[in-house]
Amino acid sequence: MDQNKVDMYLAQNSKMLPANKLPLLKEALTKLDDSKYVYLQSVEYKDPNTVLIISILLGTLGIDRFMLGDAGMGVLKLLTCGGLYIWWIIDMINVQETTREYNFKKLNDTLMLQGISLY
Repeated sequence: MDQNKVDMYLAQNSKMLPANKLPLLKEALTKLDDSKYVYLQSVEYKDPNTVLIISILLGTLGIDRFMLGDAGMGVLKLLTCGGLYIWWIIDMINVQETTREYNFKKLNDTLMLQGISLY
């Protein structure tokens, strides 16, 4: 893919993805065919700040875990009232990085359908 498109994509989405994996992503995107750029643009990311706010407000109900596709842990968090609030506090600290990892996995899954792996 054109270097300009890669830089533009990373500038738009870098806050949604883990910072330590951006060089890996940049390398993979430069190998990507220009026709696959549409698939890249179709990936919808969860905003880490929005998930943090939801975690603060509704984290004891496990809503943050449900949003990130972790239904089993969401149910467990719901039944234990956020793990007696201890688990809720830990999740509030980690939820932004967890969201970025979720977004990276979602991007990787999309690219895997196109025959490119980020790992």
